[in-house]
Amino acid sequence: MLKIDCSVILNVYRRPHMLNRQIEAVLNQTVGIDPDNIHVWYNPSGVFQDIPKNRKVKTYESSWNTKFFGRFTVPMLCKTDYIAVFDDDNLPMPGWFESCLNVINKDETNGILGGTGVTILSKNSTTKSGVTRMPIEKVGWNGFHLDETARVDYVGQTWFFRRKWAKYMWYEDPVTWNNGEDIMFSYLSQKYGNINTFVPPHPEDNPGIWSTDFKIAWDEGRDSNASWRLKNHTGTRDDVHRHCIDGGWKTVREL
Repeated sequence: MLKIDCSVILNVYRRPHMLNRQIEAVLNQTVGIDPDNIHVWYNPSGVFQDIPKNRKVKTYESSWNTKFFGRFTVPMLCKTDYIAVFDDDNLPMPGWFESCLNVINKDETNGILGGTGVTILSKNSTTKSGVTRMPIEKVGWNGFHLDETARVDYVGQTWFFRRKWAKYMWYEDPVTWNNGEDIMFSYLSQKYGNINTFVPPHPEDNPGIWSTDFKIAWDEGRDSNASWRLKNHTGTRDDVHRHCIDGGWKTVREL
């Protein structure tokens, strides 16, 4: 089996029941992952999921809730060529890492990769179901299922990137520490490193290379712990969108 020099970062907050399933999914990829390169970031939630003693997994337990950004400090401690980060509601399918390797090693798609990609369609807000937001389009597991790689403005839920790019996340202070790490990472990486963002293929007829198990991600991502259920979630994210565009972000639609 081909081995991949990749560190995997998992995040535990309110879905501790997903942790060991995620570890198994990572270790069952079509390319080999060294268990020593799996890192688990615990945000305080009152729940600590035990890891089987036979797993050589590194853990980080924070005494305060670092929300979405804290886990992105871990790549600075890693020595591998690649980094993979997963939200706690995503379970990668067996061919996901291999698909990412195929994409990132092509000059035209050598960038940050993810499982759900967003393209901002306009800076103007629209109202839908009583919520005002900037219109967007999604590709990936929860959007258009494309047979080819697609360039997008940013990706979320699952990230795959070269470790040397992790530093760009910290080149500017976040607009807010409560949200928008996905937006900031793509914006800052493009601004300071000329690195764009892509979603690898998610073909309908080959879910084995998808970034996540669709049913599990759909069910887990819609429970009471989902961040999109928080008050003013959409408005906060749109503030981050506008900040980045005003800061020089070259979006796909050139807004």
